[in-house]
Amino acid sequence: MRRDIQLNERAFSSKEVAEEVGIATPTVRKYGQILERNGYEFLKDGDRRIFVKSDIGALIALRDTDKPLDDTAKDLVYQQKERLEGSNETQVALPDTYENLSRDPNQLNEALMFLANELAATREMNVQLTNDMSELKTKVSRLQQDHHVISSSIGNSAQRTNAKIEQLTEKQNAHYETLLEQEKQKSELLQKEIQNMRDEQKKEWSSQNEFNRRLEVTIQKRSEKWRGLFSLFRK
Repeated sequence: MRRDIQLNERAFSSKEVAEEVGIATPTVRKYGQILERNGYEFLKDGDRRIFVKSDIGALIALRDTDKPLDDTAKDLVYQQKERLEGSNETQVALPDTYENLSRDPNQLNEALMFLANELAATREMNVQLTNDMSELKTKVSRLQQDHHVISSSIGNSAQRTNAKIEQLTEKQNAHYETLLEQEKQKSELLQKEIQNMRDEQKKEWSSQNEFNRRLEVTIQKRSEKWRGLFSLFRK
């Protein structure tokens, strides 16, 4: 049982201690657990720690130490034991029963103030947690939107790429078809020209044959005439 607390000594809430020491409220609880683990005694209201000036000094020592926290906590526990052994005071700032508190209006007001501060700190923490959850939900929503935008962008890009490929393929096929049609037309014209040349050649051959035939007939007739003349001279 602690005997180093002075009469009407002020009690501090975790939130007030955090502001006084310059650390976060969860860090106050962490340091309190480390101290208790090594044998440090806190004044308790149920499961809640009630901090006084000497406790704040212990937390500051943990904050500023260069040694492992447990080693510093053991030193602080040793100092507290020495202080408790040398103290003859038995009064406490907050008696353990509501009956005793009701007899001292100052202590009752202080206890009510302590509870109000703790309630305010709890509400503040709940508000902070709510805000953190809201912010986290917002971030998750933004990430989902970004993912949707990226997916849509990739999908649109793929569609545009496929459309371009299809367009190029269609153009290439149309170009090939045009070239093929042109080649077909050239081939048909060439075939017609060849056929015309063949027809002209046939006509030329036919004309030449007719000329040769007439020439042979003429020559034959002349030969017969000359043979007739030669036969007269022979007579």
